Amino acid sequence: MTKCVKTSELFECNVPYLKDLFDKSEYPWEMLPKIKDLILSLIEKGMPDFTELKEGVLIGKDVKIADTATIEAPAIIGHGTEIRPGAFIRGSVITGSNCVIGNSSELKNCILLDRVQVPHYNYVGDSVLGNHAHMGAGSICSNLKSDGKNIVIHGDTEIETGLRKIGGILADEADVGCGCVLNPGTVIGKNTSVYPLTSIRGVIPSGCIVKALNNIVERRI
Repeated sequence: MTKCVKTSELFECNVPYLKDLFDKSEYPWEMLPKIKDLILSLIEKGMPDFTELKEGVLIGKDVKIADTATIEAPAIIGHGTEIRPGAFIRGSVITGSNCVIGNSSELKNCILLDRVQVPHYNYVGDSVLGNHAHMGAGSICSNLKSDGKNIVIHGDTEIETGLRKIGGILADEADVGCGCVLNPGTVIGKNTSVYPLTSIRGVIPSGCIVKALNNIVERRI
């Protein structure tokens, strides 16, 4: 089971306004410090079929936003996305199409590709979530180590990121069960599922089922 960590191994980005960022980033966490500037640049240039909700916030077609949701600038919300009651978008958030940002979920400085679901009581900070990624109720991306030191990605080799804050990197089709904690710098591979109430760290291979951190099995087709 190979522990993939490169952007091209984890994601297939078909979101036009994100594709260049993904193509130029060898590792997904390299995108995190660039999110705010990318959003501001896109807003300044203007985006066809997007409208200004308020200063610094663009929304696509058919976006549904509950009255009690809060969206702070800068942010770009893709077509068909639903933002449910009590959701808190703290700025520097950019999504693809048809995502769900659910009740009482909090997002900041993160990227969601198409059809991502963070539907119930989730925290997603300094993270990248791939196409069709799903986080179960109450699962969170912890993004800061208790000692405040820079985050190291623990894969087949150790990768120094130079960043103090990295949450979860969820590849396309990754599925995290209810009540999970993704420790800082966790990478979950494509089409991998994590059992509920699991504390995850390090790099988890693609095509697996995580029953516990020391009990990872290949998914049977």
